[in-house]
Amino acid sequence: MKVSELPYRRVTLEEVKAVMEDVIPRIKNAKSVEEILAAREDYLKCALEYYTNASLASMRYTINTVDPFYVAENEYYDEIGPVVSNYEVSYASALLDSPFRPELEKALSPVLFQSMEVSRKAMSNEIIEDMVEENKLVREYSDLMAAMEFEWKGEKLPRAMLMKYAKDPDRETRKACFEVLGRGLEAHKAELDDIFDRMVHVRDRMAKKMGYKNFVELGYYRMGRLCYDQEKVANFRANVLKDIVPVVARLRTENAKRLGIEDYKFYDDGVIMPGGDPKPFGKEEIFASAKKMYHAMGKETGDFIDLMLENEAFDVDSRKNKWGGGYCTEFAKYKQPFILANFNGTAGDVDVVTHEAGHALNAYLIADNRFALELGCGGMETAETHSMSMEFFAWPYMQDFFGDDAERYKFMHALESFSFIPYGTMVDAFQHIVYEQPDLTPDERDAEWLKLEKQFRPHISFEGMPYLEKGTRWQYQMHIYESPFYYIDYCLAQTAAFQFLLASRKDYDDAFARYLRLSKQGGEKVWTDLLEEAGFPSPFQPGALADLAKNVEALLESIRV
Repeated sequence: MKVSELPYRRVTLEEVKAVMEDVIPRIKNAKSVEEILAAREDYLKCALEYYTNASLASMRYTINTVDPFYVAENEYYDEIGPVVSNYEVSYASALLDSPFRPELEKALSPVLFQSMEVSRKAMSNEIIEDMVEENKLVREYSDLMAAMEFEWKGEKLPRAMLMKYAKDPDRETRKACFEVLGRGLEAHKAELDDIFDRMVHVRDRMAKKMGYKNFVELGYYRMGRLCYDQEKVANFRANVLKDIVPVVARLRTENAKRLGIEDYKFYDDGVIMPGGDPKPFGKEEIFASAKKMYHAMGKETGDFIDLMLENEAFDVDSRKNKWGGGYCTEFAKYKQPFILANFNGTAGDVDVVTHEAGHALNAYLIADNRFALELGCGGMETAETHSMSMEFFAWPYMQDFFGDDAERYKFMHALESFSFIPYGTMVDAFQHIVYEQPDLTPDERDAEWLKLEKQFRPHISFEGMPYLEKGTRWQYQMHIYESPFYYIDYCLAQTAAFQFLLASRKDYDDAFARYLRLSKQGGEKVWTDLLEEAGFPSPFQPGALADLAKNVEALLESIRV
C-alpha cells in the first residue's frame, strides 16, 4: 500500500489508559511467568497501534507543517505523549520488580530489562507537564525553521534550497550565501534565543525535580544508552581533540590550498574539490540508480528498495512549510519505512538513498524481530552505524550517480565524513556546557560556541560573516534544540562506518555480510558488543582514534584525485 494511502486514526489517551490499567495490575498480581507474558502481548498490541498512528501523524505534519488536521493531531500526541511514557515506565517497573524477573529475563532478553532500567530513570509523573511544555517548544522551533525564508537574488528560498549555494565553486557566491543566511537568522534572533532559553530551563527543571544535579544525567538516560556513560563520552571528546582534530585541520588546510584559498573561511568549508564539488544526476536518475544498486547488493536489499519505490515511501522535494531536515521513520503496523528529505541538487541528495536508506533497510530487516517494538534498532549510535556505513557500501556504485565524477565524490565524501567527527563532537561539548550552566545568557552561549570552534575547528574563521561571526552557527543545527545529546551518536557511528569502509576495501562481500548481520540484530545486542562481533575495536578503547586517524589519512592519500 502506498504510504499516502495508509489509514490513520487517532489513538486516544483513554484507549491507552484502559489497556495499561488492565495490563499493569495483571503483571503485578501474576501467579506465573505465563500470565505476565500474556499481559505483555496485550501491551504490545496497544503499543503497535499507538506508535504507528503517532508516527503517521508526525510524518504528515512534517510534509506540510500548516496542514490544520495534522497540526492538531501532532499537537494531541505531544500533549498525551508524556502521560503515555509514564504508563510505559509503570509497565516496565512492574516487570522489573516482578518476583519472576529471573525467569522473564531468560524468556525474553537481559538487554530488554537493562533498557527498562534506564527508561525508568528517565521518567517520572512529576515531570509530565514539563514534558508537554518541552514538546510545544520543539514544535515552535520546527515551525519557525520550516517557515523561514531567505532573500536570494529576488527569490525567497527555504534554507534547504539556499544552502545549495554553500557548495558553489565560486567563492563569492558561497560568501553571499552565508551572508544571506546570517542576515536571515539574525532577523529571528530574539525568537531563536527565547525558544532555546525556555528549552534549557524546562529541561533543567525536569532534571532537578527527579533529583539529578542537572539535565546532563537525565539527558543520557533519555537517550537510552546501555554501553557507555558520561565519562566514556568525555574521554572520546578528549581523544577527538588529541588524535583527530590536528589531522582534520591539516588535511582541510592543505586541501584549501589546492582550491587557491589561503584564508580559510566558514563559507569555504562546504567545498572540497577544485572546480566545485561533484553534483549528482537528477532526481529520477538517482532513484533509478538506487534501485539498480540495491538489487546488485543482494536479494534482501533488492526486495527492500522495491518496497520503498512501489509504496512511494520517499518525500524529497523541497518546498515552503515542509520540515527543513531529513529523517527516516517507520510505521510498524504496516512494516513500512518512510524517508523525508529536501533535495537541492548537491551530493547530499545521494545521501537520501544511502544514509537514510540505511536506516530504512534496518527497519525492514528487523520488522519481525521479537523485540522490534520495544528495543527497535538499538541505541542511536547503532542506528547511525546502519546509515553511515551504508553510505560507504554504496561507493562501488557511485558512477551511476555521478558519472565521471564518481572518484571525485569518494574523496570528497571521505574527507567530509572525517571532518564531521570534530564538528559533531563540538556540538556535544556545547550541550554539556549549556546544561551544566543553564543560566548562561544567549550572548554567553554564543561565546562558548566560538571557544569550541577554535578548539575543534581551528582552521576555520568566521570573521566578517554577518551574525554567524558572533557564534550563532549552532542555531540551525536542529538536533541542539530538538534532540539534546543525540549528536555524539553520529560521531561514534562514523568511527564504525570508517571501519566498515576500510574492511570493504579489502573484501567487500565479507564486510557487507558483517554489516547485514549487525543490522539484523537490531537492539538485541548493545553497540560495543555488535562492534566486537563485527571484528572492530570500540572507539572508547585507548589508541583506537589515533589508529583510525592514521588509517583514514592513508585512505585519503590513496584515493586523492
